[in-house]
Amino acid sequence: MKRREFLGLAGSGVAASLVPPRLEGANPAHLGAGAAMRVRPFELEEASLAELAAGLETGRYTAAWLVRKYLARIEQVDRRGPALNAVIELNPDAPAIARELDRERKDQGPRGPLHGLPILLKDNIDTHDRMHTTAGSLALAASIAARDSFVAEKLRAAGVVILGKTNLSEWANFRSNRSTSGWSGRGGLTRNPYVLDRNPSGSSSGSAVAVAANLCAAAIGTETDGSILSPASYCGIVGVKPTLGLISRTGIIPIAHSQDTAGPMTRTVTDAAILLHALAGPDPRDPATRENPASTPPDYTQCLDPHGLRGARLGVARKFFGSHATLQSLLDEALATLKALGAELIDPADLPSHGKFGSAEFEVLLYEFKADLNAYLSGLAPHVPVHSLPELIEFNERHAARELPYFGQETLHRAEAKGPLTEPAYLEALATCRRLARDEGIDAIMNAHRLDALVAPTTGPAHVTDLVHGDRGTGGSTSPAAVAGYPSVTVPAGWVAGLPVGLSFFGRAWGEPVLLKFAFAFEQATRFRAPPRFLRGVLPRQ
Repeated sequence: MKRREFLGLAGSGVAASLVPPRLEGANPAHLGAGAAMRVRPFELEEASLAELAAGLETGRYTAAWLVRKYLARIEQVDRRGPALNAVIELNPDAPAIARELDRERKDQGPRGPLHGLPILLKDNIDTHDRMHTTAGSLALAASIAARDSFVAEKLRAAGVVILGKTNLSEWANFRSNRSTSGWSGRGGLTRNPYVLDRNPSGSSSGSAVAVAANLCAAAIGTETDGSILSPASYCGIVGVKPTLGLISRTGIIPIAHSQDTAGPMTRTVTDAAILLHALAGPDPRDPATRENPASTPPDYTQCLDPHGLRGARLGVARKFFGSHATLQSLLDEALATLKALGAELIDPADLPSHGKFGSAEFEVLLYEFKADLNAYLSGLAPHVPVHSLPELIEFNERHAARELPYFGQETLHRAEAKGPLTEPAYLEALATCRRLARDEGIDAIMNAHRLDALVAPTTGPAHVTDLVHGDRGTGGSTSPAAVAGYPSVTVPAGWVAGLPVGLSFFGRAWGEPVLLKFAFAFEQATRFRAPPRFLRGVLPRQ
């Protein structure tokens, strides 16, 4: 979701006028659509983390073989054919790492369920290897992190093969008020694999597309507001935006420390639970992780129950549903499914503060972006050409032909104009955000109705990519959990004109086990996830 949408769409429902008409049939294979691009069958299509791990355990696969297969898939689908452009850089050491992990498995056994599995990271997550970490910016094209991020450390410790980095909306979509999601100066434009002229959303565009198109076993995204959940919804996958502090922020190129977090992007809820367990944990370098009441991360797979919705009290955040009849019908079908699975729906259960904190949120992001990005850039190696926000702005102006061909950097200028984090305007805005999102928002409505979680559409279906006018997204429900620092899980909930639509479960801090349980039960009952067919465009049925 674009940052400028915080102001205009945070309080609205999913915009009606931009939703294409729904066609008959729940699965995109039944839709009247433009021709699908021919892509060779992929033997690992839709393979889950557990299935891949089982294949490694029995000797059917090796980690080296998996890496070769996913690299070939990236070459076929990402570099050629549909040319999704989701992967910004491949890890040149991935084959060697995989071979070493195979030897380790043979000699000592696996480290855990992720041993030898190829995973992609968003290109704002530091890795101390031969790959670069750039946030999609040419200004950081030569930047190699001095040490691994906490996320990379945890994944390597779990035996993951970091296969490469994914493209993103440059600077996590915090550069312009009319940017196009999925585009970066370094990586170019990422395409939605379901319908190629549609947008993948942002900012974790490449991670979502890579998972949806089976370019990896799973991927990691990051979110400030909507950057995991929105692309996950647009691309028909599962996304988890954790509680702030569940996963360390150390070594992630920042927007705002009060909202930033990494999170799993996977094809199933079970995979998300496995990956979340591997990523969570305390980090002495990140004070937010000390807020976690659990001393060790739980095994989130233990909470997954196909009957997990029985007796659940769910609040329907109806104001996020919009007024478009077709989308409304699809969402009402999702609610009927929740009831059939034993949930009690309190409808409506709208946040008392709905739509009230968009401007305060944007103010906080501007202040924190300036402070946090300056801190990150100041620590980069001397050969990197920028070490401050003013230097970044000046770099973009000098390289405008490549960095500013479609949209500008107004947001960077607005952030640079802000003062330090001691200013009353910042402190006031931050207090307003926390009060409205927590005390008078999620906590208030959940207390009033004794709710276990809230449900809402994550977004509408993907909009057409438009590099001239920028994004014209359909809104979404991501802001309350993002601003509160609370968790949210999106899961595929149906189709509109061959385009996936997600349903979000969100609630109190540290409530990931409950949300994953509900999402899993819904997923198992509906099975809306389907791989993309790389359609050239959506056409009405004759």
